[in-house]
Amino acid sequence: MKLVWFRNDLRLADNPALRHACAGDEPVAALFIISPTQWRQHKMAPIRQRFMLAQVDELGRELAALGIPLHLLRVETFAEAPAALSDLCRELGVTQLYANQAIEIDEQRRDHAVTAALAEQAVSCHWLNGCCVLPPGRVLTGSGDMFKVFTPFSRAWLKALDEEGFVIHRAPTPRGEPLPWQPLAERAWVDEALGELTVDPHWPVGEAEALRRLNIFLEQAVLDYGETRDFPAIAGTSVLSPYLAAGIISPRQCVAALQQRLGYRPQSKAQPGFVWLNELIWREFYRHLLVLIPTLSMNRPFKPETAALPWSWDPDAFAAWCEGRTGYPIVDAAMRCLNTTGWMHNRLRMIVASFLTKDLHIHWRLGEDYFMSRLIDGDLAANNGGWQWAAGTGADAAPYFRVFNPTTQGQRFDPQGEFIRTWVTELADIPAAYVHQPHDWLRLKGRQDYPAPMVDHAVARVRAIEMFRSLEK
Repeated sequence: MKLVWFRNDLRLADNPALRHACAGDEPVAALFIISPTQWRQHKMAPIRQRFMLAQVDELGRELAALGIPLHLLRVETFAEAPAALSDLCRELGVTQLYANQAIEIDEQRRDHAVTAALAEQAVSCHWLNGCCVLPPGRVLTGSGDMFKVFTPFSRAWLKALDEEGFVIHRAPTPRGEPLPWQPLAERAWVDEALGELTVDPHWPVGEAEALRRLNIFLEQAVLDYGETRDFPAIAGTSVLSPYLAAGIISPRQCVAALQQRLGYRPQSKAQPGFVWLNELIWREFYRHLLVLIPTLSMNRPFKPETAALPWSWDPDAFAAWCEGRTGYPIVDAAMRCLNTTGWMHNRLRMIVASFLTKDLHIHWRLGEDYFMSRLIDGDLAANNGGWQWAAGTGADAAPYFRVFNPTTQGQRFDPQGEFIRTWVTELADIPAAYVHQPHDWLRLKGRQDYPAPMVDHAVARVRAIEMFRSLEK
């Protein structure tokens, strides 16, 4: 018996672990482990848990139709996983375990412990690359080190992909008679562990849905992506991040679909489609960094010297940011959108992260954790990479004195205030000419229902630069 352990790779197509396990005629079973306490410790958002479990339900039905049973185990923490897996393998007569590699340090430690535990009962473990187009460690400098800056990594990644190519694994064919599947909603222990399992209708699960969204984006928006991706009021992005984070679709599938749509793989900004491909390469960059620099999974900055920065931990200022009460409309709109929907446009993520770290001077770790606790697409590598980029502590070629001006960012990327008025209801009736600096207009109307700016951006910017300059002394 072979056992496939699903984690953040909840799909049948292009799943190396599933593909290799289904090679040959030996019986195959599947496994997903629910770890409620560990998920809470990792700040996994409830909306992300529900989305993931809804996909597990979908996956269980699809596997059952192929004659592959999906077993569910509940362990509160990763420390319990080796014993639970040993028991299941003994019960099922498993001789080989297949799984796609995890990239986070706690998950890697868990997998090492599983390998050791199963070796004692002669179960061999096979760990494959299912999370990246090119496996971590494949794209290195000439001296064998990980790239510290994105642009040369991107060039090397494209070169390596040209040299190696890649294969999309098909979903397996049926391996026996269809099996019954008991929905998760009917399993009391799942409800007890995680509560109501209802899914936001804006985020339907399923591989077919992920492919549908990908194809619509490629047909309607990818050619204009470079011009529209920064405007939150425009549907200019793929909105695939939750599906990539849960592994409902693979990055290889995205690259292959882009190539099919264009008839070529873009190599530079001059070619249509390259800007979106480069975003996929950013995703790869942060995932490679997380594997090759494990301290990134331990709340450490990429630039060690920045650990000495005198960050603030002001709880009142942090709460105002979390709740969208900063007095800066684009920041407040973005945070209220996040709190309501569990998702935030990428340009807005940069704006609010810069505001927290460079205007309020609050430690990026607080923002990183808050995002993870709210985002449906929460992903440690991308989230940590983005926050450290914004804070000036991460892998970035730009100098530390890059500080986003929240007012001009709003004027540039939400010029008519459409996004702001959608989410900041106090400003729903304000003229576009005042929406980014509404306070004079509100005073003229005798209104005090929207907060004054909690900081002077010009003053806060100088303080942020001084913080970093102090490290040079």
